[in-house]
Amino acid sequence: MKFDGRKALRVRMDHKQAVKLMGSDGTWRRSCVLLDVSQSGAKLEVEGTLDVLQAKEFFMLLSSTGLAFRRCELVWIDGTMAGVHFITADSKKKPPSARAAAAQNSTQRK
Repeated sequence: MKFDGRKALRVRMDHKQAVKLMGSDGTWRRSCVLLDVSQSGAKLEVEGTLDVLQAKEFFMLLSSTGLAFRRCELVWIDGTMAGVHFITADSKKKPPSARAAAAQNSTQRK
C-alpha cells in the first residue's frame, strides 16, 4: 500500500517488530521498533538518545545474531522517529572503470 506520498510500496507493521541499529564501526547500538518498511527504506521508533545517528550511516540488524541486516543512511529525525534509506550497491556512485578513464585521457591528448 502506498501512503504518505511515498514512491515505493510501504508495508506497515501490525505488530511491534524489534530491530537494532548499530554503528558501522560497531561502537554503538540502539533498540528500535520497525513501524513500516519498503524496498528502499524504513520508518523506525528509536529507544534512547538519537545523538549517535549523527554518523549518518549505520546498520539495521534484523536478527538477534546480526546475520540479517541492511546498510542504512539517515534521512530524517522527528522526536523518537527516524526515517532511513537502505544503501545498495546500485545507490552508491561507482568510480569510472580504468578502461573508461584511459579512453577519456587518450581522447584529451588528441
